[in-house]
Amino acid sequence: MGWRRKRPQRGRKAPPPRLPGNVSNLYFPIRWRDGLHWDSPKPAAECQHEVTLVSRQPGPGRITWDELAASGLPSCDAAVNLAGENILNPLRRWNETFQKEVLRSRLETTQLLAKAITKAPQPPKAWVLVTGVAYYQPSLTAEYDEDSPGGDFDFFSNLVTKWEAEARLPGDSTRQVVVRSGVVLGRGGGAIGHMLLPFRLGLGGPIGSGHQFFPWIHIGDLAGILTHALEANHVHGVLNGVAPSSATNAEFAQALGAALGHRAFIPVPSTIVQAVFGRERAIMLLEGQKVIPRRTLATGYQYSFPELGAALKEIVA
Repeated sequence: MGWRRKRPQRGRKAPPPRLPGNVSNLYFPIRWRDGLHWDSPKPAAECQHEVTLVSRQPGPGRITWDELAASGLPSCDAAVNLAGENILNPLRRWNETFQKEVLRSRLETTQLLAKAITKAPQPPKAWVLVTGVAYYQPSLTAEYDEDSPGGDFDFFSNLVTKWEAEARLPGDSTRQVVVRSGVVLGRGGGAIGHMLLPFRLGLGGPIGSGHQFFPWIHIGDLAGILTHALEANHVHGVLNGVAPSSATNAEFAQALGAALGHRAFIPVPSTIVQAVFGRERAIMLLEGQKVIPRRTLATGYQYSFPELGAALKEIVA
């Protein structure tokens, strides 16, 4: 998607952008990879962003992927890529067909946008790609920041490596940022949407052993990091899109149970997770990484939800 800053007319205060839904300054009304919708902590009127979506379907404020391929990138100040098939869709079997869809939905869209940016008469000032912390190898002891090695040990880490490679642009006319996101927590779907019912019934608990790290971020902070990456000219390279406070899966389950006023002590056995998602895909739930947003903090981003308990209470309120 692209955005540009609205320019006020002389003598008049610029109106806020006409965007659909319950919007804030950077609102992304498209399906996120885990089923979430976007909003952002800052009001739209403060930042005056005008958003154009790249979508399969035409409509107001949208261009289609076919139009992008044929006509190129419309004039914009920045481009953001959030496209990608939901890997943890429990209704899809983890087979070769679905794996190809996962790859194609990320690599081809990123390649198309990167080419459009390169060929644009006036390239955008910033280009932001959202990938994932699957780049880092699961571990019970290691701690990863943005400079840590990875990206070469399984399907998902190799996917992130290929994905980020497709996004790289020649030269330095466009500032390039990659946000490696953790598990996005928010209302209206995603990870929390699948968990709320069993936890409300007192049937929730950790997944597998519960000892694995659970790199998480509130959706408001992920939108905030994207806003920060788009607007702050000194930001470039990789940012870890995770909260500064780490948690294990068991600690997450306890915090969600506490936010809902229920105990969370019934674990989900590893065998069930593997049966539903397949052994390779189940690794994303049964193993985890301790990821630190060192560079994200160093660039000056201030988190709205740095602590897990407060983030979950806001989500389930």
